[in-house]
Amino acid sequence: MLSNNNSSRSQQTKFNLVQLKGTWIRQTEQCQRAEGKLSDAKIYENKSEHGVSWTVVSPIVFTYRVIQCKNILDPTNDTLLWGHLGDEELKGTISNSKPVKRFVVIDETVNHLYGSEVVRYFEAREVVYRILALPTTEENKCMELVTKILEEVHEFGIDRRSEPVIAIGGGVCLDIVGLAASLYRRRTPYIRVPTTLLSYVDASVGAKTGVNFAGGKNKLGSYIPPVATFLDRSFFQTLPPRQLSNGMAEILKMALMKHRGLFELLEAEGRTLLHTKLQSCESNNSSKREDSATALTRIAIETMLEELAPNLWEDDLDRLVDFGHLISPELEMRVLPALLHGEAVNIDMSFMVYVAHQRGLLTADEKDRIIQCMMGLELPVWHKDCTLALVQKSLKERLKHSAGSLRMPLPTGLGHAEIFPDMIEDNILCQAYQKWTDELASSGNN
Repeated sequence: MLSNNNSSRSQQTKFNLVQLKGTWIRQTEQCQRAEGKLSDAKIYENKSEHGVSWTVVSPIVFTYRVIQCKNILDPTNDTLLWGHLGDEELKGTISNSKPVKRFVVIDETVNHLYGSEVVRYFEAREVVYRILALPTTEENKCMELVTKILEEVHEFGIDRRSEPVIAIGGGVCLDIVGLAASLYRRRTPYIRVPTTLLSYVDASVGAKTGVNFAGGKNKLGSYIPPVATFLDRSFFQTLPPRQLSNGMAEILKMALMKHRGLFELLEAEGRTLLHTKLQSCESNNSSKREDSATALTRIAIETMLEELAPNLWEDDLDRLVDFGHLISPELEMRVLPALLHGEAVNIDMSFMVYVAHQRGLLTADEKDRIIQCMMGLELPVWHKDCTLALVQKSLKERLKHSAGSLRMPLPTGLGHAEIFPDMIEDNILCQAYQKWTDELASSGNN
């Protein structure tokens, strides 16, 4: 450690960076020699008797759009081609005579349902395109698929600045394509078009990309947001009921953490919304009142973005959106493919509701309302493989990878939550687990 004497002989100088005729130069604030383009980056130079060191502070700003739209595959709809651009960028692009090229990665199942519409769209718009259909399932979520995408992109050839890769599919597809785009020439823009409810409200609107590795969920990945996400609820019309329930788990997560009104909407109309596949009633066009399906997805997106936007790179490990994600990764990978992601998340949330009740954070009535809401959304609330040993192992892993603090989000009411840093006392954990099992093991969701 440096003594106070040595520290006092250290001299720090802060430099701004200014671009003059294409060249960046350092300038101190006291000695501004010329006007030019000023960078947000700073260089701090430290001189001491031991030598010179430099500390670089270089802010990275990402701008991306999340756009709700209708009929995205209608050839008259510009969104798929140009929705990621601002007005000024769009003017320059459209005036360019170069042919428009797009590389598309689409989930195999989605391709079977919508592939012909994607082809029709690009051909009607005279786009040079390549469509790669892949089996993007949790079992196949690996680097081999990423490499396959990279090889095909390289062979097709794209302008990495102006020709974004398009991903059409569920969360696994969006994650894999995002990772591939982050690797190709170090960062290539990409667009997300989610086709499942889960990816619509979760994977599509953040910055995470990733694949499974060494038996762990999303152990390899990056934080690179898409240039745009295009949200179209019409894809839900071809989803099986189980996939819709799967997505409802992530909406319920946001409701429990921060929006009582969203919880009450799920409680009152969740089952109906499931059975109507979250489609708006077209006969109600004359009414300006927002319908329940639109309100549900809008609030889910808004609350998710509120939590993600200030912390895209997860520099702050205290995250409300981690609710339901402490035990579920271990459970999901252990029983794969028996549980879908949202189902595993809901089982985690269900148990944590019992923990919150045991700690006095939720009343018995609040606990029961939450569990009934989960069942109304046709989500599993208990699983035989979610053992106490698995719970304890998962929490210890969480402690290990969260800078020595559990950072557990727990509901403290309906639509309210807090982050609890300390490990749960063994007696509370065991009591909550026993009550959870006693009350819900016979629910049939096992």
